Amino acid sequence: MALLFSRSLKLAVLGLTVFAGGCDRQSGDTAQPQASQSAPPPPVASQPQGRAAKGLLDRTTKGSPLPNFTVSDPAGAKLALPSLKGQPVLINLWATWCAPCIKELPLLDALAGKVKVVTVSQDSADPAKVGAFLKDRGLKSLPPWLDPKNDLSFHYGTGTLPTTIYYDAEGREVWRYVGERDWSDAETARLLAEAG
Repeated sequence: MALLFSRSLKLAVLGLTVFAGGCDRQSGDTAQPQASQSAPPPPVASQPQGRAAKGLLDRTTKGSPLPNFTVSDPAGAKLALPSLKGQPVLINLWATWCAPCIKELPLLDALAGKVKVVTVSQDSADPAKVGAFLKDRGLKSLPPWLDPKNDLSFHYGTGTLPTTIYYDAEGREVWRYVGERDWSDAETARLLAEAG
């Protein structure tokens, strides 16, 4: 009973955190508010430059291993995240209700031709909805991986969607990007080259 209460409490706190500091259903520049000015960014995190800078590049957990989680798709296929070792991989946490996430998806779909991209939906409703959502938008390189209990959101602890984590071929975190990003810009190529 305590475990159930604890998970429910965590889900409620995460939901409030995402609502307060992450995605909403608006569009445009106000779709995702920036972090509160009262809370300073992590010590090694940096705010990228340029008009595409809407999120935060964070290197505070560099070297952390791929988490030992398994995600599934609507048909029940499984993907153990540690199995992604062997090539650099970008793991993107998103949701169908998150406007900045939706804006990023076509850019991540295009980027999937250059690097392995694993998008993991944080939607907790009907799993088939996620697959249909991606298919309706013509996103062919982004399978509908699901994390309906938000285990990865809890693991990464950012409280914001989208969150994208980049791992090298050894399965070690290189950096994470919290918030919306233009994945088609020149800075992206430089960031991806950091995996060696």
